Amino acid sequence: MEELLAQVGGTVSGGLQYVGALAELSGRAAYFTFIGPFRGKPLRIQSSVTQAMEIGVRALPILSLITFFIGLILALQGAYELRTFGALNLVATAVALGMTRELGPLITAILVIGRSGSAFAAEIGTMKVTEELDALTTMAIGPVPFLVTPKFIAMIVMVPCLTIWANFMGILGGAVFGVAEADFTVGRYIQASLDALFLRDIMTGLIKSLMFGVTIAAIGCHEGLSTGAGAEQVGRSTTRAVVMSIFLVVMVDVIFTAIFFFMGPQ
Repeated sequence: MEELLAQVGGTVSGGLQYVGALAELSGRAAYFTFIGPFRGKPLRIQSSVTQAMEIGVRALPILSLITFFIGLILALQGAYELRTFGALNLVATAVALGMTRELGPLITAILVIGRSGSAFAAEIGTMKVTEELDALTTMAIGPVPFLVTPKFIAMIVMVPCLTIWANFMGILGGAVFGVAEADFTVGRYIQASLDALFLRDIMTGLIKSLMFGVTIAAIGCHEGLSTGAGAEQVGRSTTRAVVMSIFLVVMVDVIFTAIFFFMGPQ
């Protein structure tokens, strides 16, 4: 029994230390983003733009395809039950709310984890193994302002933007079913979706996506900076970054969903 309690305590303690390390790294990146420029520490704008292109623009084709089919699947699944109650006209409402509140931000985050979160860990991990980080430190260039901050900026800008696009493509995917099977026109389907949405529904998803972006950037960079010696450790850091990012994104999703639920209209 004592051994079990010791293991549980060690796991909880390790988890809290990990979250604390992520919070510290995020705080330092936020400092160099919002306060540093006013204290003579300029942002690396070109690097941030490059990262934003990689995170956002190059992810658009695959994100569009995935969320389009997710919207179509939502419409098909919703219509399966709604048809029983003669409420097929509510398909547009179900798809719009499902995408904007939950699936749009979550699918976007998972895609960004696979494309960019893992890349952050691999890039920084390789730099550590090849002692490039030591060279930067020798030249009085901090890894956080030089490497982490541009990624942090790109994430907090592009993940909400990608989420907006994912929501649109999901609604468009649902419109395919609505026009084919539910006697909607494209214009009427889009209007029904807009009528179903309130500003709080859209803002809920965007706030989640912002927090997802911060979480993904922090974990990817933290795992890269924590990489051990040897090429094998780079692979382990990359794998750990993906696993921990998915886990903590889901945890953040649960926390914010609960907050918005209890803060919503009673």
